[in-house]
Amino acid sequence: MNHSDFLVKIIPPQGYSVYRMRVTRGHLVTLLASLALVVLGAIGVHTLQLHAAQANIAELEAQKSAQQHKLDAMDAQTRQLQARYDSLRKQTDAIWRLLGADKKTSGGATHAQRSMPFVADVQTRLRLLAAVSAQTSAQSARLTSLARRVLNLRRMASIARERLVAAIPSMNPVEGATIASGFGYRALPWPEFHRGLDLAVDYGSTVRATGAGTVVSAGWDGGYGIKVDIDHGNGYHTWYCHLSRTRVAAGERVFKGEPIAFSGSTGESTGPHLHYQVMRNGEAIDPAPYLTGVPPSILATLPDGSGV
Repeated sequence: MNHSDFLVKIIPPQGYSVYRMRVTRGHLVTLLASLALVVLGAIGVHTLQLHAAQANIAELEAQKSAQQHKLDAMDAQTRQLQARYDSLRKQTDAIWRLLGADKKTSGGATHAQRSMPFVADVQTRLRLLAAVSAQTSAQSARLTSLARRVLNLRRMASIARERLVAAIPSMNPVEGATIASGFGYRALPWPEFHRGLDLAVDYGSTVRATGAGTVVSAGWDGGYGIKVDIDHGNGYHTWYCHLSRTRVAAGERVFKGEPIAFSGSTGESTGPHLHYQVMRNGEAIDPAPYLTGVPPSILATLPDGSGV
């Protein structure tokens, strides 16, 4: 036997047979090499499995991150929709208050809003909230259109009221003029019932229309001298008498505050002044309450448009 060889004996537990196997160094080297290859192969497989597992983990982490981004986006969308819904609801409430009505929230929207906390699925909640937002937006649009119509009607009523007020005598025909003789019975310059006011003014002072209207006449009228008569179209007439000359003619449309004549002393007059007379439904009334605006008792009879 060679010194580089090894003898392996195998003796069974029972029996007298002995099995001999001669192993050389080459066999040992081959065996050890084979074991080494097996171990290295196992390590390689394990390493590959480990890399695959790490890749799977990385992919799962990426999927988790992507899903988290989607959830964050959904959450942001939910907040935006909720903010839009809240904003539209506030606008709707404001419009109802503007219209002077009680808040009227759609029954479907209220039910949907109450149901939202019990819906677990995020996408379902998003769809539901989007539907509620769209419904509220449509309702807000309808209310906005209604509000515009109501506001237009109120504006028209307000303009109509302003025109009514502008046509009522409501200012001093000569700025700063004081009353020299009042409305009612008087003894001077002769006993009579004075049907207007005598305003103390200088000769040639500018006389202005005390309300909007149409000139009925502008010329000589007996004891009134040169006179302008304005029909205000609401039962009121104003007379401006003892004028030196006029600036308007019959048929002209005049505005409140527009110059219409100049004061004088024509007709039955004892000196320069303006006889100012207000007629209402054909009867002379005291002009004094109308020198500084429309009397409150008259304003109270006018429509204010609040019922529109």
